[in-house]
Order: sequence, then structure tokens, then C-alpha cells
Amino acid sequence: MFTGIIESIGSIRALTPKGGDVRVHVETGKLDLSDVKLGDSIAVNGVCLTAVELPGNGFAADVSRETLDCTAMNDLKSGSPVNLEKALTPTTRLGGHLVSGHVDGVGEVVSRSDNARAVEFRIRAPKELARYIAHKGSITVDGTSLTVNAVDGAEFLLTIIPHTLSETIMASYKPGRRVNLEVDLLARYLERLLLGDKAAEPSAGGTITESFLAANGYLKS
Repeated sequence: MFTGIIESIGSIRALTPKGGDVRVHVETGKLDLSDVKLGDSIAVNGVCLTAVELPGNGFAADVSRETLDCTAMNDLKSGSPVNLEKALTPTTRLGGHLVSGHVDGVGEVVSRSDNARAVEFRIRAPKELARYIAHKGSITVDGTSLTVNAVDGAEFLLTIIPHTLSETIMASYKPGRRVNLEVDLLARYLERLLLGDKAAEPSAGGTITESFLAANGYLKS
């Protein structure tokens, strides 16, 4: 688990094909690795990865085919800057929100504009994630815990303060960039809970439809 508060901007040193998937080598910058051991989790742009090598100036992790297919990790190359966060501990300040490091989908930066000293980004999420994104709710973008300031269909607005711009890779975002998105854990579990006994049916698929809500009295005519 993570908090979505980025601890360091690192960089990709190498991406090495290995047995059908990829081993990524990450230089971790100012991230303190003194308490990290083999097998520990580190989030890279919001993707939870397991450290399998600790050469001293960073770590290496294996990225599965599944992860490559479901995230924007394929867009990374040698030299790409990345957001880094170590897994939380019982004494970690929960300054963001609970983040699993399991990416739900890949979004796209639609626009960027200045708002005083802040920068506003409009991001388009995959349609299947739109129902989990709420005004003033939390969302994770490339591992960064952020507050949604407005929602319009599958698009949402973020207002990013100077500190966040300087401590994450968001300063480099331009329209067209693909970003990893993780929706709020509570929204996903609430959806599953509302299915009730129907969650055990194979056809349920974990999705609540308008017809399901109407049939179970959640929608009033």
C-alpha cells in the first residue's frame, strides 16, 4: 500500500527484455533506500513493483506482460523521469489517500493551462472508469494522490500547485501524454458491495448497471 505522496523523482536507467517480459532498472535519486530490502515494493509512476536487485543507486524490478498491457509503462524509455514512492509503514503519515499501486487504466492529458501560479490539467479517463471519479474525490495519476476539481463525463480537471509540480513529473505533462490512473479503493469496493448476493454470479462481473440499480430500488422514478 502507498499514500500517493511522491518521495522522489527517479529515472529509468535501462529496460531489458527478459523471457518475454521486461526488467526495469530505476535510478532513485534522493529516495532513501537504506530501509529497503529485496522483495519490498516501490511504486513507479503508480505501478507497484517488487525490488529484485538493489545495486546501491537504485533498484531493478521485473515488469510482467500483464502490467505492460494495462499501464503506460510501455511508454517509458532510458532516461524517462518517473515518480517514486516506497510502500507505507505503520508510522507513515497518510498525507494522500490509500493507494494500492494496481493501475485501473490509462488516461490521456487533454489540455494544460495556467491558473495563477497553479496549472490546470484536463485528463480523459477510459469510459469504464468514469463512474468511479467524483467531484472532490481522490484519484491517483502516475502515483500522485490528487483531488478532482471538476468532472465532465469521462474527463476530469486537476489543479496542481507549484509544490506538486516541482516534486513530481507533472511539470512535464503535455496534451497527448498517457498517464496511469488508479481510482479510489473505496469506490471499487462499494460497487462490489452493492451487488450483494449477485456478486457471486459469474455474469455479474463486478459492474453495477442502471438496470441493476432500478431493479434493486436504488433508482426512483
